[in-house]
Formats: sequence, structure tokens, C-alpha cells
Amino acid sequence: MTHSYSTRQLEAYLDEALSVPEMADIEAGLRKNHELVDQLAQINSRRDTGIHSLGEVWRRNRLTCPSREELGNYLLKVLPDERADYITFHLSEVQCRQCSANLTDLQNLHGEVDEHVESRRRKYFQSSAGYLKRD
Repeated sequence: MTHSYSTRQLEAYLDEALSVPEMADIEAGLRKNHELVDQLAQINSRRDTGIHSLGEVWRRNRLTCPSREELGNYLLKVLPDERADYITFHLSEVQCRQCSANLTDLQNLHGEVDEHVESRRRKYFQSSAGYLKRD
């Protein structure tokens, strides 16, 4: 069975802006269909010559993606509700892989910072325990 993909879908594939199942579906199609490979090569060639649609520019430059700083503020729950709702939508409905990866990285860094702070507190306490006065 040959599945056809729209130019928009193939452009999103090149930008890695599709969900994992959609990316896998197109990759499987590319292995089986030489015409699809040619179509993708034509899209890539057109991009290289500088012919872009407004939608392509929007997607390629990730104009709807929040900044890493904004994702950090989202993680800390300090954003206005309207902006936090947009980021939730962007992550859950749009399923932006780049923003999800950034958020995961920030969550991991936050966990490392917490561990580092706790370790430092423990070392301070242990190094000063002999200097504490008892009542």
C-alpha cells in the first residue's frame, strides 16, 4: 500500500516537527517508495535555493516556540496563566519535540541543582558540627 504525504507533512518531517509515529511512518515510506524520496529531495532542493513559503519560515524558525528561559519559568510555575496555558498546549497538542527536549533538560538540571544544594548543606553541617554549642 502506497501512502501519499502532503508537501506540508514532508516539510514538517524535514524540520523534525512531527510526532514520533508520524516521523516513523514517513521514514518507513521513504524506505519503500523511491518517488517519495525524489519528492523529499525536490522539497529540500527548493529550500536550498531560498524559495520559502511563510509557513515554512514560521516552522523553520520555530516562531511559536517559547524560549528556554520561558520554559524554565513555566517549570517554576511563575508565568501568567494565559502564557502557561499556551505552553501546555504547545507541549501537549502540538507535541513540539524541541521544546519537550528543552523542558526535560531543564527538569533534569533542576533535579541536579536540588541534589547539589542538599549535598552542600550536608557538608556544611558536618564540617561545623564540632563548633556547635550544646545547652
